[in-house]
Amino acid sequence: MANPSAVCNGHLHHHHHQKQNNLLKSGICKKNGITKGMKKNGVSNGTLYKKTFIEHFEQAPMYVAVLTFLGFGVGTVFGYLRDFMRAWGLEKRNIAAEREQQKDFVPLYQDFENFYTRNLYMRIRDNWNRPICSVPGPQFDLMERVTDDYNWTFRFTGRTIKNVINMGSYNYLGFAETDVNALKTVAIELQKYGTGVCSTRQEMGTLDKHVEIEKLVAKFLGVEDAMVFGMGFATNSMNIPALVGKGCLILSDELNHTSLVLGARLSGATIRIFKHNNMQSLENLLRDAIIYGQPRSRRAWRKIIILVEGIYSMEGSIVRLPEIVSLKKKYKAYLYLDEAHSIGAVGATGRGVVEYFGMSPDDVDVLMGTFTKSFGAAGGYLAGKKDLVDFLRTHSHSAAYATSMCPAVAEQIIRAMKCLMGLDGTTQGLQRVRQLGKNTRYFRRRLHEMGFIIYGNDDSPVVPLLLYMPGKIGAFARRMLEKNIGVVVVGFPATPITESRARFCVSAAHTREMLDTVLNALDELGDFLRLKYSRYSKSSHPELYEETSLELED
Repeated sequence: MANPSAVCNGHLHHHHHQKQNNLLKSGICKKNGITKGMKKNGVSNGTLYKKTFIEHFEQAPMYVAVLTFLGFGVGTVFGYLRDFMRAWGLEKRNIAAEREQQKDFVPLYQDFENFYTRNLYMRIRDNWNRPICSVPGPQFDLMERVTDDYNWTFRFTGRTIKNVINMGSYNYLGFAETDVNALKTVAIELQKYGTGVCSTRQEMGTLDKHVEIEKLVAKFLGVEDAMVFGMGFATNSMNIPALVGKGCLILSDELNHTSLVLGARLSGATIRIFKHNNMQSLENLLRDAIIYGQPRSRRAWRKIIILVEGIYSMEGSIVRLPEIVSLKKKYKAYLYLDEAHSIGAVGATGRGVVEYFGMSPDDVDVLMGTFTKSFGAAGGYLAGKKDLVDFLRTHSHSAAYATSMCPAVAEQIIRAMKCLMGLDGTTQGLQRVRQLGKNTRYFRRRLHEMGFIIYGNDDSPVVPLLLYMPGKIGAFARRMLEKNIGVVVVGFPATPITESRARFCVSAAHTREMLDTVLNALDELGDFLRLKYSRYSKSSHPELYEETSLELED
């Protein structure tokens, strides 16, 4: 395999294109050796997968799609009617308006998102940005607020809603906690270092805690080196431009997180999108990239890098890593894996999708993850070969311009990671990983049995429950809060406009009693709002693998 450090030093094209002609001659279009993961649509398990791989993307009945479009149609008609009334002074204008002196200027906002925000989102805005006044553990306390003008403004009542079951936070392993004994070392580091570093990593912001955490992260992942950053989003958006640039090609999954999308756009590289987890779509792009090269000049691409996530946060699906690694090796491309939601959450010991599939960390050129979820902290990391990390220490925009990670936050990550690795002398970390797996499978199985349409992999702690119709988004979240259950509801533009959903995040800290309370409430509310759409139909996501030959190299 090519040296991953070539991703950063610009030498990839020398190695990358030596073997392109041989690859084309060796049978890109072979139809033998097809390997597939087990899915609900009947695809059999192949040699690439060491365990059953089950994902669900059930299609809603036709009447649901019709009613969803009808609901948005009615909302749009009334939205234009209300805009007309606002324009003629028949209804109060609560939104910002252009000044009279600027009436001939091009409006700042004139796209659909502004219309949607003004006339649809505002009616259900009370279901977002709810202020929490406690640790976001398995339960939290919520500040009650009400509105007198249909969600344009809010006022607090002074009342606190106690012990709301938290089904929305990414607290996968339960490390978002306030136990005094657990946080003892964090308190010591806070007392020693204070709260801020006040400098960048390249200036006076590298502390001994940063060196310690980077060594621990590398050991945890089984790689040569790692570098940590103070913000998870910026780990992607500020470092991808350091790895690729003009003359490079990025192949990005269509459902990648905004941080990956932003990083790819800032890099100046050419971006091509492949269908979600669809190996034929990815292989077609790889094949075309090698055959045709860059547009107009037809020169070979300097670098080709594949961007994927471990667990996709809106779909709950897990990347088909064995097949992507096989394609990466076959076409001599490079792989950037974002494990923001998967590190700590899957794998026998919480080491993410690489461990989940029983693969080697060396199969992935750039390993990325965040500490904001499973570790109950903040920030992110990039890991891989030492040459790669050394390059990033010099060329990373975050290292040059962003303030370093707070030492107390670093200590929180260290204590959580040591717990996972058993370096604290206990098996508590392993127990948390196993409990998360049990809770996830139990919660998903019960929702399936009740008849809800849920997306994603059976082992994914991210559980999207499809609501579809716009009117049910607000009704669902409000009624769940009445039952003392806090949920996250998601709609356009974070999802396709017709696939509104509630997204549950299962935690190891959830007790069986808590999950049963939530499931009983969902069962009742599912009947009341008519949300049980499941017919156990085949996936609506196309599975096109017939022309793909995937064989792992020795």
